[in-house]
Amino acid sequence: MKVTKMLRNSRFLLAGVVTVVGWIMAGCGGEDSRASPAMALFAGDVSIASGSADGTGTEARFSDPRYVAIDSLGNVYVADNGNGTIRKITPAGVVTTLAGAAGEFGYVNDSGAAARFDSPRGIATDSEGNVYVADAGNHAIRKITPEGKVSTFAGSATGGAGNTDDPIGTDASFNWPNGLALSSDGSTLYVADSDNHVIRQIDLATTAVTTLAGAAGVPDYVNGTGAAARFNSPRGVALASDGSKLFVADSYNHVIRQIDIASATKDVTTLAGTAGESGFTNDIGTDARFDFPTGLACDGLKLYVADGDNNVIRQIDIVTAGVITLAGDTAGGAGYVDAVGTSARFDWPYGVATDSAGHVYVADSDNNTIRKIDIATSAVTTLAGFAGHGYANATGAAARFDVPNGIAIDSLGNVYVADTDNNAIRKITPGGVVTTFAGSAAGLAGHADGLGTTALFNAPWGVVTDSSDNVYVADYGNDAIRKITPGGMVSTLVDSGTDVAAVFDGPDDVAVDSQGNVYVAAYRGNTIGKITPDGVVSTLAGTGTPGYTNGPGISAQFNGPWSIATDSADNVYVSDYANNAIRKIDASGRVSTFAGSPTGLSGSTDGAGTRARFAMPGYVTTDSAGNVYVTDIGNNTIRKITSAGVVTTLAGTAGQNGFTPGALPGALSNPAGIRVFGTTLYFVSNNGLVAISHLP
Repeated sequence: MKVTKMLRNSRFLLAGVVTVVGWIMAGCGGEDSRASPAMALFAGDVSIASGSADGTGTEARFSDPRYVAIDSLGNVYVADNGNGTIRKITPAGVVTTLAGAAGEFGYVNDSGAAARFDSPRGIATDSEGNVYVADAGNHAIRKITPEGKVSTFAGSATGGAGNTDDPIGTDASFNWPNGLALSSDGSTLYVADSDNHVIRQIDLATTAVTTLAGAAGVPDYVNGTGAAARFNSPRGVALASDGSKLFVADSYNHVIRQIDIASATKDVTTLAGTAGESGFTNDIGTDARFDFPTGLACDGLKLYVADGDNNVIRQIDIVTAGVITLAGDTAGGAGYVDAVGTSARFDWPYGVATDSAGHVYVADSDNNTIRKIDIATSAVTTLAGFAGHGYANATGAAARFDVPNGIAIDSLGNVYVADTDNNAIRKITPGGVVTTFAGSAAGLAGHADGLGTTALFNAPWGVVTDSSDNVYVADYGNDAIRKITPGGMVSTLVDSGTDVAAVFDGPDDVAVDSQGNVYVAAYRGNTIGKITPDGVVSTLAGTGTPGYTNGPGISAQFNGPWSIATDSADNVYVSDYANNAIRKIDASGRVSTFAGSPTGLSGSTDGAGTRARFAMPGYVTTDSAGNVYVTDIGNNTIRKITSAGVVTTLAGTAGQNGFTPGALPGALSNPAGIRVFGTTLYFVSNNGLVAISHLP
């Protein structure tokens, strides 16, 4: 499957009040033709979620935060992995950068912004306000003073990855260290030395490094004493409140281990989960199941686990080994929802920490946020950062989508959105009210026909409506074409179980002509399929082998056909993504290059036909005058092609990433699905729906 998060990781903050323009009047001829084209957000959010910005609460931006730690004053420290920085969040939610410079990776010991890190991971604080960081890419443990002075405490980037036992400080070596835990007396720092598959300890007074358990370079699963035990890429560590045990998230074994550090033999046993059996089960001890657990935190008799691939936070009773879900979807669904308990959603939670007031803090890495859970109520809120995506039915900017792609519009002006990562088809009324039209209201993936939310989809990408307002869906993950009636009844038109499966190998988009034929752009299969109203399936164009060849349909070649559209004359237009071209299939089935380089060169040049240049053209649509509109993803622009093949840039500025509403061209970010209704153009940008009124 294509990586849908490509769209998620590039958003721009939209400030101010969102204005809805030219929706209902667009279909009625009531717009003022003298007005200039203007761009505005209609529903959802177009904000850039990832980045590096200090500020308060949702004003701040993070990039792939991995681990968190809390000091005695309630400040939260974040290893902001994607930015290569260490951030600090006050109890009031004010975010600042303690050390490092966003996007500047390296190995420099200095103060504040002059210091450099490479993939900072585990983080811990001591009673004097010092912060310790597992600088994974540099294979070192760094120390930051309260004043922001950075030094290397143990290990050394110049020495590279390795495992040298019983050395002092920078003479030691690590291999991608991750989780850290500091003893309550401040004497010992414990390290999950992930790629060495061992647990190390550092004496803070002498900086002497020793191996507590495991054998360097020997990944396995063995319960035993000290060096006889085996781990497989341990990521998280946490200490029992009395300091007698060290808990380990043994990530690749999918289990939670414990080391009896109070004993002379340092016995290693399994607290919960069964090695090699990933899954999701709440039960006792080895009957429970985890899927790539990472961060750990302990408060008294409870252990909290960031169960990464299950997208949940689990709670383990240390005495009984009973495992429950504290927060997150018990079906493992990823998303972003602040709610209570299992109604909340996370997306790859990685690190956790607890405070003395009964809260768990979560580095919600793929949501680029720091979340906060009230243990007593299981209520989840966002402390800092902004995700921008989620699953919320609401009106206008209050609605949330998760990587929406294709859109379609019916005769009444309702917009249907293929909400890809939510596995649903959403409906937006002319008044901006967003509901779930079909697919699981919980975002579950699957393949099931049925009415409305009883149906299941798997990463739907493209949608189109016919003259009867039926909605057709390119159900990418199921290799299927689905049909939804105006009443919401979902059926399967064709799927990969047929003898024409190659035609639907990665269906990305669908189109309908005046005769009711359905056309399919098969991204993986490099073909264009056709389904007649009688259900006869054939290959309209493409050999199935990636390439760039014009000519009769089945001898032509495409390379990643992304989207498809028809005009009033039933010509078929294809955005040939990897060839950086717009192709045309005429009534005789012959394929030609309508616009873009005949050799696949990328760029942003306007011009006629093959003199124009595109960069990863995404979705295409047509209007009643025969113009073709293209979301040019790589350029962050909307391009217009006349029926004569002349290409101009309608909206967005090549090379700029953001969202600037108002007069064109403005700025865009990751444009996707696109449709015309009257004289208004609608398209997806990040997780929002944007309207351009008064088309020229």
